[in-house]
Amino acid sequence: QVQLVESGGGLVHTGGSLRLSCVASGRMFSSSTMGWFRQAPGKQRELVATITSGGITNYADSVKGRFTVSRDNAKNTVYLQMNSLKPEDTAVYYCRQSTGLLVLWGQGTQVTVSS
Repeated sequence: QVQLVESGGGLVHTGGSLRLSCVASGRMFSSSTMGWFRQAPGKQRELVATITSGGITNYADSVKGRFTVSRDNAKNTVYLQMNSLKPEDTAVYYCRQSTGLLVLWGQGTQVTVSS
C-alpha cells in the first residue's frame, strides 16, 4: 500500500525556518507530481507549492520568495523549505502525490509560527 509520511513540523518564531519532508512508498514517485498543501483552522485547504516529475515548480503567491519545494527521486522524498515564516503560515501541512488519476495524501504535520 502506497503511503506518504510527512515530518519536520513544529513550533517556530516569526522569521524562523523549517524544512518539511514527505517520504513516499511505492515505485511511482519519480513519475508523480508532488505537492504541498496547508489547512488553517476554519479555512479550506490551499495549495502551497507543487513540483512536477520534471522539476517544474509552482508556488502560491503568499509563499513566493520564502518557500522552496524540491525533490530527491533516489530517496522518494519531497521537501518544503520554509524561510521567513509568518504567523499566517500556521497550519497543518499536507503532502500530496498525483500520478495520473491517482491522488494520495499524507496525514499532515502541524506548523505553528508564534508572533
